[in-house]
Amino acid sequence: MMYFHSRAEAGEQLARLLFDKYRYDDVAIVALGDGSVAVGEPVAERLHCVLTLLVSEDIEVPGEGQQFGAVSQTGQFTFSSELQEGEIGEYVNEYHGYLEEQKRQAFNKINRLIGDGGVMDRDLLQDHAVVLISDGLKDITILNVAIDFLKPVRIKKLIIATPIASVAVVDKVHTIADELHILDVKANYFDTNHYYDQNDLPTREETVAKINKIILNWR
Repeated sequence: MMYFHSRAEAGEQLARLLFDKYRYDDVAIVALGDGSVAVGEPVAERLHCVLTLLVSEDIEVPGEGQQFGAVSQTGQFTFSSELQEGEIGEYVNEYHGYLEEQKRQAFNKINRLIGDGGVMDRDLLQDHAVVLISDGLKDITILNVAIDFLKPVRIKKLIIATPIASVAVVDKVHTIADELHILDVKANYFDTNHYYDQNDLPTREETVAKINKIILNWR
């Protein structure tokens, strides 16, 4: 069973896996959340490539602790991969007004956070091998959000890299990615923080500021 001292340490291990294959390639790293930026930094440094962040906000079913889905920074809504089609229909019928209001609030929150420019410039990804990097994948909802976001972009290859993933994720991602780099697969996946000794993550605002700085240096 694999545990990591920090996300940076896990990122170093992924960087070693990716280095030989991609050091001469046009690669762009897309972090799938704040903790994922810490994993992505050593990889971007080693491959000398751009690191950017897909900002999204989760929306939950009221009172059930069940994720409805997530809104990305383009305002696209992607349903949770954990929901069956029938459940989605029931929830949409029951909570339609609530869902629309939550989507609007989530999109406004993202816009307040990232400002007009946004942290993700699709042009930086065009004609690149895109690595979707996460600090841990319990389900594929965030991957579906990223894939919806990438639909208008012409990319060379889609690579998924994460220190930890659930068995369910591994079963599903073969159909959506060209390549997988996963350090450890869990049959019983706990909360992602469980697998790291250090969980003192920067705030979302600090993460966005850091990413904007990185991207400015690449322009």
